[in-house]
Amino acid sequence: MTIDASICRLRAVEQSDVETMYRWENDPAVWRVSGTTSPFSRDQLQRFVDEQRYDIYATRQLRLMIDDAEGRSVGAIDLFDFDPQMRRFGIGILIYEESSRRQGYASAAVAAVQRYGRDTLGVHQIWCSTEAGNHAARALFRKAGFEECGCRRDWIWTPEGYRDEIVLQWIAR
Repeated sequence: MTIDASICRLRAVEQSDVETMYRWENDPAVWRVSGTTSPFSRDQLQRFVDEQRYDIYATRQLRLMIDDAEGRSVGAIDLFDFDPQMRRFGIGILIYEESSRRQGYASAAVAAVQRYGRDTLGVHQIWCSTEAGNHAARALFRKAGFEECGCRRDWIWTPEGYRDEIVLQWIAR
């Protein structure tokens, strides 16, 4: 499965992605935004990749790798909590390397997932959440037509103290 975006391509996770995901998922800097609290083993990630062969209707989730024009993986976008009855899912996105950020990959990937969700899965809405201080994520999703629709006070614990979480929602038109 591939989904073309304007400057990148979203593709299904492959066996060869385990090492890349191992590096990304075990980076403590990523844990703060992903909610991860412990390391992942290669075996766990291998099982995750194996489960990705099942349909999103069975697993209720889908990870897509974000590849640049040269085919290098620069990040991933996750669709999770897929609810076909309520016609919605949540998304999370990671552009891993600092040098790949602010290049338009995240915007292109979110737009492609919006089209995929609306046109292929028939969803009515997509939601996400982020720490209130993550201004880049909030700007990314607002630019994609998401509206801030809620705030969970003191929701995210960090070593610096509790932070608010902002919930954003996109309604398909």
